[in-house]
Formats: sequence, structure tokens, C-alpha cells
Amino acid sequence: MKEDLKDEELKETPQNTEAEDIASNEEQSAEQSAQEEEKELTVEEQLEAANAEIASLKDQLLRKIAEFDNYRKRTIKEKTDLILNGGEKTIITILPVIDDFERALKNMKNADDVNAVLEGVELIYKKFIDILGKQGVSIIDTKEADFDVDLHEAVAQLPAPTPELKGKVMDCTLTGYKLNEKVIRHAQVVVGV
Repeated sequence: MKEDLKDEELKETPQNTEAEDIASNEEQSAEQSAQEEEKELTVEEQLEAANAEIASLKDQLLRKIAEFDNYRKRTIKEKTDLILNGGEKTIITILPVIDDFERALKNMKNADDVNAVLEGVELIYKKFIDILGKQGVSIIDTKEADFDVDLHEAVAQLPAPTPELKGKVMDCTLTGYKLNEKVIRHAQVVVGV
């Protein structure tokens, strides 16, 4: 009897297994179709997310372009202002020298003493050179200096009266100036050969 039960169980087991297989296949196909629908939804959701990200990046790009354009315009304006008004400080420091020249010109009309006028003009000149010195301007020294093409411009060459003056500056016809160690005007000199 035990054997009969086992046979019946074995017979029932494959049938149950087949029924279970059919049910599991149906479940699997239902799951697959649900997964496919989810994938389709996921693809649509991914597409929507990608489109949203594209729109966000496009907005950021447009904002950055606008910011850069504003920056460019602002820097151009600042540079223009610097060019137009950059010398304001220097001009303000020079104005007292102009005032001194105006007073000197008024006094020259009534002056009897030429030495006093000369002394006044020399004081104005020294004041002017001091102001330029404070702005970084310096005179290029030419007295008994070796000729240097970086500092001097030879306008004439004369035979040197002594061998020591060969290649040296003998005379300066136009004073040269440097602004913060940069030559802004070469000194025009006569060189001994």
C-alpha cells in the first residue's frame, strides 16, 4: 500500500509540476510584459529626464554667455575710462607748476632784475622735475657716459679729442627720460669716435 501511495504521489507530482510549470510560465510572461511596460515607461521617463537635463544645460549655457558678454562690455568700459582718465592724477600734480609759471610770467613783465627771474624759473624747473620724479620719471644721465643704444640716440659723431672719449657721449642735444626704468624718450647725443 505504501508503494501504491508512492506511485500515486509520483503520478500526481508530475501533473502538479506541469500545472505549476504552466502557472509559473504564465506568471513569468506576465512579469516579462510588466517589465517590458516598466522598461517602456522607464525609457519614456529617461527621455523626459534627458530632455529636462538638456533644457537645464541650455539655460545654464545661455546664462554663462550673457554673463561673459556683460563682463566683456564692463572691462572694455573700464579700459576706456582708464585711458581717458588715467593721467588725471599726474595732471593734478602738475597744475601747481602751471600756476607758478603764470605768476612768473606776470612778474617778468615788471621785473628789472634778470637774475631774480632766472632764479624763479630755475625753482619752477626743479619743482617740476621733483613732481615728475614722484610719478616715476627720471632723466637719463649722459654726462661722460658710455654710448648705449638702449638709452641714447646718436645724432652726430665727432672725432674724440682724447682716446678716453672714444665711444663716449661728448654732448647731449636732447634730454632723455625713463618712466619706471622704461625708456620713454632716448637721449639725443653726440658720440666721440
